[in-house]
Amino acid sequence: MLVLEVDDLDVDVLTGIYSEETHLPQPLRISVRALLTHAEHYAPDTPLGASKNYMDLKHAASTALGQDRHFTLIEAVADHIIDTLFLQDEKVRHVTVKIVKLALSERGEKIGVTLGRWRK
Repeated sequence: MLVLEVDDLDVDVLTGIYSEETHLPQPLRISVRALLTHAEHYAPDTPLGASKNYMDLKHAASTALGQDRHFTLIEAVADHIIDTLFLQDEKVRHVTVKIVKLALSERGEKIGVTLGRWRK
């Protein structure tokens, strides 16, 4: 099993349903895990094409979200990240996205969602 991971990426995203939420980006902490089909063995000179660039995960959870796009639910943010990774690479078999809404935390608690999906 090969899992690529990006944890605790802080991203400002336009999300929310209440009027006080919809006009300003909210801080989200996003973690992404992508399960890939993989080579039987990785030799020292194995090219990157045999795996996946983990920066693609970072891109899907940040710049690929767009700064002017509004997501009503953070579940939709997670779904967008998953769709982006599935479109990028056929080797991606399953993606899990965890999103914590940082603005809701009063005492360090982590309030949010985790969404996972298998490639169809």
